[in-house]
Amino acid sequence: MLGYSGGVDSALLAVAATKSLGRDRFLAVTGRSAAYPEVQWRTAMEIADRFGIPLLEVATEELSDRRYRSNSTDRCYFCKQELWRRIHLVAAERGFDTVVDGTNADDLGHHRPGTRAGAEAAVRSPLAELGWTKAMVRQAARALALPIWDAPGAPCLSSRVRYGVEVTPERLRQVENAETFLRSIGVTGNLRVRHLGAAASIEVDPPAMVLLKSRWPAVVDNLLALGFGRVDLDPEGYRRGSLLAVSRAN
Repeated sequence: MLGYSGGVDSALLAVAATKSLGRDRFLAVTGRSAAYPEVQWRTAMEIADRFGIPLLEVATEELSDRRYRSNSTDRCYFCKQELWRRIHLVAAERGFDTVVDGTNADDLGHHRPGTRAGAEAAVRSPLAELGWTKAMVRQAARALALPIWDAPGAPCLSSRVRYGVEVTPERLRQVENAETFLRSIGVTGNLRVRHLGAAASIEVDPPAMVLLKSRWPAVVDNLLALGFGRVDLDPEGYRRGSLLAVSRAN
């Protein structure tokens, strides 16, 4: 049984497992909550349909956990605790003996509290165990004709909310709607709308900065209409873990 988000790592495992084990011995499980981006869900569903992946959706309730909502740097730990608890219940009901995730070897060098929750729940990470890097995953995904083989990472919406700022469904919707608007005007590649409490800070790859600057009045008007009090374009552009760096600096 696989924790399936629809990102390239879990999608590669889902396709490979379906081919090698068959639909009777494998099941991909997607956890649904307000923190899961709608666009990511659509992608996950499309890939499952295209490749015949057996799929189950389960509702997760991490937003009911005050420890998760308080948004400490261990937020992902509490999220993954809830996810693996739900998935293990399904595994027990349906007779699956192994639960796996899409963690790759590169992920092990980053701040990922959710990995600890996975280890505590005896979740296996085949890609990491085999030493597969992200580049290797993308190469294999391309060979299998996965349409997302080169897609940018798409972590949960809560990862956009500054540590210490409470995670709420309203803030998650603000972020999701802001990113949807930016995609609609042509932003491609990596994109994060960081929710800083009152302000929004936009991180994009350098090529997208030119586009945003040319459309800046419309960008500001749209995000202010979503409830942000101020909108900034981060001059350093997209970088992984920027909110963690801010938290540690403070």
